[in-house]
Amino acid sequence: MRFILLLAAAATLSAADKPFVPLFDGKTLNGWEVCNGKATYAVEKGVIVGTTAEGSPNSFLCTKREYGDFVLEFETKTDPLLNSGVQIRSHRYAEANPQKKQEKGRVYGYQVEIADEKSGASGGIYDEARRGWVHNIDKDPAASKAFKDNQWNRYKVEAIGDTMKVWINGVPCANLVDSMDLSGFIALQVHAYKGDKPAQVRWRNIRIQDLGRHIWKPLWDGKTMAGWTPRGGGRFSIEDGAIHARSMEGDERIGYLVSDQSWTDSTTRIRFKMIKGNSGYFVRSDKGNLAAYEVEIDEIKGTGGFWETGPNGRKWVTGPEDNGSAVGGEWNEMTASLHGHRIVFHVNGRKTLDLPDDTQGRLEGVIALQTHGSKKPTEVWFKDIAVLVKE
Repeated sequence: MRFILLLAAAATLSAADKPFVPLFDGKTLNGWEVCNGKATYAVEKGVIVGTTAEGSPNSFLCTKREYGDFVLEFETKTDPLLNSGVQIRSHRYAEANPQKKQEKGRVYGYQVEIADEKSGASGGIYDEARRGWVHNIDKDPAASKAFKDNQWNRYKVEAIGDTMKVWINGVPCANLVDSMDLSGFIALQVHAYKGDKPAQVRWRNIRIQDLGRHIWKPLWDGKTMAGWTPRGGGRFSIEDGAIHARSMEGDERIGYLVSDQSWTDSTTRIRFKMIKGNSGYFVRSDKGNLAAYEVEIDEIKGTGGFWETGPNGRKWVTGPEDNGSAVGGEWNEMTASLHGHRIVFHVNGRKTLDLPDDTQGRLEGVIALQTHGSKKPTEVWFKDIAVLVKE
């Protein structure tokens, strides 16, 4: 334990020692390129000035390089009539998809909102050209009042692993847990605008502290049961690069495939395909009795919800009443982020649970894949099990 604490302290010191570097030299737009739209970007007295163009869609001034984990700081002043934002960990669609209204080359990804004072939305995070709002702070009494019209506002954006935080003028705003994108470019947005005359948004003192990046590390080799142990009933077999789990006729025991490794804070990801019945992805499970946080997987409802098993478990805690974005008979992606008492689950990019301070729960344990017994005939597939780690 002492060794682990020393490593954690060393990592913290290393991050703190990394210097901030300018993303904007105050004179030119070197290192940036315009993506989408017809808005203009110019440098005036050490400030980047973005000016709307009539009839133009959203425009973006994008960095030519990508960033993963970082702390980004900048100041902005915006015409109150104009909406704007700063993209982080963003990308461009490689191909058009008319069904999803995606244009080839269109910028998409996390956007740190810049709006007017009245809206109270500045400092939230919007998923541009994809999912829409992922953390709207307009109902937060302090955060919604942090941004001020007609003056320079100081932003700080911290993106580390699957957590993104935003401050405006020192006031905490968004605190988002989401692992859909772990790296990408940064971009300054000029929103589409219609008015009597052009509107402008300004940025200055843009700097970044580059902290490396996180990546997904496989927890299963896709070929053997190495690192995993079957327990109880059911049957677990490896077929076509996936784990096939099913109940056995006449055997009422619940079956589990349990990881040898245990975790405290972690973000893990798994892909599953539910054929029939009920299953679960167990996290922070007690290695002895498998009391656990169970991320529900069901044929009909509740997938992505939170069930706590064990002698003192709370049983069903909360979660979606329907099956949300989970699709039966097809591969779905589930993530479980557990850091301290903050518990967040996603299914196919949709947040199904967010407990900001679950002090009643456990803080460490193994992972387990579940299949019910013959009383609830179950068939489910699992693959691509991974944990988020610092590269």
